[in-house]
Amino acid sequence: MTGFETMLDRLADDMPSEDRADADDSGSFHAPDLPGSALQAAVRGMRGHCPSCGNGRMFPRLLKPFAHCPLCGQDWTAQQADDFPAYVAIILTGHIMAPVIIYMVSETDFSMWTNLAIIIVMAMILIGALLQPAKGAIIALQWWMGLHGFDKPPRPEANPESGK
Repeated sequence: MTGFETMLDRLADDMPSEDRADADDSGSFHAPDLPGSALQAAVRGMRGHCPSCGNGRMFPRLLKPFAHCPLCGQDWTAQQADDFPAYVAIILTGHIMAPVIIYMVSETDFSMWTNLAIIIVMAMILIGALLQPAKGAIIALQWWMGLHGFDKPPRPEANPESGK
């Protein structure tokens, strides 16, 4: 099935879109509003925004990030999140679901099959809801720390124009 997804990705990449604009009408990118800390960058990534400028979208689709930020031009091709976002989503889902499962098994009068159906549906929804924010945060942290081919962004202390 990966060949089919790749073909769809190529078709979507070839299609013109206003969201895919790499520059504004004058052909230049907007200056990024760099985050003040790794936490701020991670929160921007979790929200699906560009960690560099905070305004551009990071994901045109579910889990594939833009190659470059549509607003500031930050290159995201160096990211290597791999399977780590899935591990984070699974760990968080397990910790959230554990008390729910304990409560459902010990305090409700549902049958075993009803409990199982409810638990599986809740777990799948949680994993689906947590996967993109986890990937955005991990890419943002890789960028902030200068890992996997990213150039480490200037810190607020080194940027006198930030005014902070």
